[in-house]
Amino acid sequence: MTHAVAHGPDPVTDVDAYLASLRDALGSRDPLVVLREMPSELRHAIDGLSTESLTTPERTGKWSIRDVIQHLADSELVGGYRFRMILAHDRPTLAGYDQDLWAKRLGYAEADVHTALEDFARLRQANLRLFERASSADRERVGIHTERGEESIAQLIPT
Repeated sequence: MTHAVAHGPDPVTDVDAYLASLRDALGSRDPLVVLREMPSELRHAIDGLSTESLTTPERTGKWSIRDVIQHLADSELVGGYRFRMILAHDRPTLAGYDQDLWAKRLGYAEADVHTALEDFARLRQANLRLFERASSADRERVGIHTERGEESIAQLIPT
């Protein structure tokens, strides 16, 4: 397979660097424990914040806390769909998406942060149940991401 990219970053290198940065951020913590605890940690982090704090971007062109939490819910939905496609199909195509278009066109600016967080928590719980039921062989199954190429579940959630 050839890659016809004349300019710009190499998507494979960028993905490898991104995954390495996530592993570095985890340190010695178990990825499944972090995934399981994240919704409650987010609840704790935003508890008591004012509406203004939740809805004001850190600076122009950046997202607010509300936008980030709504994005986490949407990303969990997409991730769950991708996991299911990989588990149920042989080498399925996994479409990428433009997160900024989702934010704009799906109304992140009008989202309720607490509802978005509850959506995220429920989706995360369902995805973790699915992942924990998956066998080692299931975790090695791959999908073909339209932007990043071949990805296995084990690459995305190392255990």
